[in-house]
Amino acid sequence: MKVDVRNLVGEKVGAVELPADIFQVAVNSGLMHQALVRQLANARQGTRKTKTRSEKRGGGAKPWRQKGTGRARHGSRRSPIWVGGGKAHGPVVRGHEKRMPRQMRKAALRCALSEKAAMAQIVVVDELELKEPKTQKMAAVLAALAVDAGSSLLVMAEGNEAVEKSVRNLSTASTLRANYLNIRDLMGHDTVVLPLASLEVIRSHLGREV
Repeated sequence: MKVDVRNLVGEKVGAVELPADIFQVAVNSGLMHQALVRQLANARQGTRKTKTRSEKRGGGAKPWRQKGTGRARHGSRRSPIWVGGGKAHGPVVRGHEKRMPRQMRKAALRCALSEKAAMAQIVVVDELELKEPKTQKMAAVLAALAVDAGSSLLVMAEGNEAVEKSVRNLSTASTLRANYLNIRDLMGHDTVVLPLASLEVIRSHLGREV
């Protein structure tokens, strides 16, 4: 698949062939969903906790005798049915980690990139650099690339403080290092902006060895 390469003012300066083994694979929506669920689950801390009746303070003495009062029998004031009692079947501290083989995770990324490419949601630029942090300039760049509508993911080959600070104040755009490419950010943005240097990083990371 051949796409145009543009500069920061939106002019066409060439064309590049997107690797077919990354940007033209059969989209497996089930695999993408599995990878997304795994990433969201692994981001959970799992630190929620409520006290059970055994962890609540008090409740050692029987509230009243078993028989003869006309009231229901109770053994502890910290029973879950009492006000101030423990919580029955509440959340406990646990891990939410889900595992997924590396090759499956890479295949899910290829599916996401192929879907973006098929929907013409990948914009390739020759380079993405600014001399100084300037949000207004970055907004103008995105407008020139016709990606100002919706949300945009700018994939950087390496750290660029000027670009990252310029994008930070834009609610519809965000930056990401190419070696940290993940399914959540790909599916969470409408358009992916790829400098040529980032494309090479993705090719080396997701390209299939012959």
